[in-house]
Amino acid sequence: MSDTEGDVSTPAPAATGGQMDLNSAIQEVLKLADYTDGLARGIRKAVQALDRREALLCLLANNVDEAAYTSLVEALCQEHQIRLLKVDSNKTLGEWAGLCKIDREGKPRKVVGCSCVVVTDYGSNITQAHNIIENYFSSK
Repeated sequence: MSDTEGDVSTPAPAATGGQMDLNSAIQEVLKLADYTDGLARGIRKAVQALDRREALLCLLANNVDEAAYTSLVEALCQEHQIRLLKVDSNKTLGEWAGLCKIDREGKPRKVVGCSCVVVTDYGSNITQAHNIIENYFSSK
């Protein structure tokens, strides 16, 4: 599908069943959660999901303009014991969350930056990507 083609670094390892790193596991989990309408994108929707304790996983961009956003999301995750992962760029997080157009060659175009994404529903399938994220948090 076109969503899989847009994830530039992950299609080959995920499709062949090879070893997945943490970034490709995050992309796979976000893609599956997006299919089941289990993503809250943007700071407003993310904070609502965090405050209602509907969140299972929170992804926060490191290059957020407002320090208050970062401190708010970190505090809510810590208060409600929700898992928090930090991503390098808001453009990368926006691309992973599906906030872009995919051209004919499968390259992402018009990527919209996203400061925070919250997973509220993983979907019905437990995949290798879920296990990698679980192992990451259990090793911390």
